[in-house]
Amino acid sequence: MTIRDLTSTENFFLLAGPCVIEGEDMAMRIAERVMALTSERNIPYVFKGSYRKANRSRLDSFTGIGDENALRVLRRVRETFNIPVVTDIHSAQEAEMAAEYVDILQIPAFLCRQTDLLTAAAKTGRIVNIKKGQFLSPDAMKYAAEKVVSEGGAGNVMLTERGTTFGYQDLVVDFRGIPQMKKFGYPVVMDITHSLQQPNQIAGVTGGMPEMIETIAKAAIAVGADGLFIETHENPAVAKSDGANMLRLDLLEGLLDKLLRVREAVR
Repeated sequence: MTIRDLTSTENFFLLAGPCVIEGEDMAMRIAERVMALTSERNIPYVFKGSYRKANRSRLDSFTGIGDENALRVLRRVRETFNIPVVTDIHSAQEAEMAAEYVDILQIPAFLCRQTDLLTAAAKTGRIVNIKKGQFLSPDAMKYAAEKVVSEGGAGNVMLTERGTTFGYQDLVVDFRGIPQMKKFGYPVVMDITHSLQQPNQIAGVTGGMPEMIETIAKAAIAVGADGLFIETHENPAVAKSDGANMLRLDLLEGLLDKLLRVREAVR
């Protein structure tokens, strides 16, 4: 799969799925449902699921079902539905392992400046999606992308906006960042649900504002985002990670229809 496959239609592309792989049955149900919705609307779809959630506030937080088990789930989704899949990696050593199972390697925002991680991801030949650090300006992401390009990753880079740290327990989205990063020549994705996190709350559980998902998504499409990143779950209240800012799966259809109308209006 190439970036051209994702940008082959006039519509935005969608990266969507659970925050972390909780089990095979759930992953398959979500993939099947989202694939049906996107296929009907000619929206290129990438299934998203972290095989391990390495960045958690509390020691007792759920991190995954085991690396190999979760990666096998991602491969099954990929092969069953013939769709690309994306997952996070957290160290250079993980890049080659994960690349055997997925099409896109995602660099978490906190790690977007890690040179060895970026170059290891590039060397796999997979698409590399770099999330902008919550502490960085959009212009600084030029250098993160250049690290991937330096190892043969030209044409295989995406950049993702996910909000900027605002105070101690909140994020804010500066929508100027999307056109600013697009000028580098790479597709730019808006991470809707993570930008609505309220991290590191007093109880050690991240909060969120899911009621603002539609607002952020519409604004992102209006300013030219090429893709959207949305974490979704059948029942966010029982999700094992990031449930406070997820989109309930049964709300996705209506949201996509509204976003397609916005896309058509600004085209």
